[in-house]
Amino acid sequence: MLVKNIYNEFIKILSKPRSYLGIGALTILICIIIFAMKVDGNSIVSFVTASFEQTLSFNGKVINGNLIAFIILQMLIVHIPLLVALVTGDLISGEAAMGTIRMLATKPISRTQIVLSKFIAGALYTLFLTIWLGILALGLSHLIFGSGDLIVLNSDGIVILPNNDILWRYGAGFAVAYLSLLTVSSLSICLSTFAENSIGPIVSTMAIIILFTIIGTLDVTVFDTLKPYLFTTHMASWRSYFEDPVPFESIKQSVIILLVHNIIFISVSIIGFNRKDITS
Repeated sequence: MLVKNIYNEFIKILSKPRSYLGIGALTILICIIIFAMKVDGNSIVSFVTASFEQTLSFNGKVINGNLIAFIILQMLIVHIPLLVALVTGDLISGEAAMGTIRMLATKPISRTQIVLSKFIAGALYTLFLTIWLGILALGLSHLIFGSGDLIVLNSDGIVILPNNDILWRYGAGFAVAYLSLLTVSSLSICLSTFAENSIGPIVSTMAIIILFTIIGTLDVTVFDTLKPYLFTTHMASWRSYFEDPVPFESIKQSVIILLVHNIIFISVSIIGFNRKDITS
């Protein structure tokens, strides 16, 4: 019964125009970035590497599919949470707004299973969005720009990764990026459990992300003990796979923090939905 309900919930997601709005917006944004890099990529890259050109000489094809994919992921991973929340923030509150939540509760399935089916359906949509991002970012970029070594600029300087050592990094990076977006999905569904309309959870999710991001960037001592436990602090941990050597212990800690947040959000949602008055 749970599997059937997951299928029904996923069909509900696919039947909503806003689900395709996110996919369409993602596609357009990636195409715009690729077009901009194709037209004026050399000047953009030269602006970034200008401070190093006095001591380093760059030979070969600097602009390639690997670099474009990294730029796309770097630029869009902070915007995709909105596309995720736009869909998942409606999964439970949308039922309340339409008055179908009581009908949903009459099914021969527990309230806990109803919440879990919505979480899994939201996770599947988030997975599809992440895979689509990977297909466009990597596939389309390689098709247009070809492959080559990847030059990454970080706080320690420049890291040059050989072409044959990049694909696994992208695979692992997208996996961690998916976990980050899954946390956003879980948060928005959790907020949706306590709302009676769709706008509230979507706006609240983005407000929390913005608030936590600001706290994470503020150089204030009082927040130092809080920052490591904010999920937004670890949403960019996918970048760690493009360091040399890869800080696996740091990535492991980020993954644990993100998983703990998902478990908390799911648990709160289950408790809240089981106590929710759906008779009014």
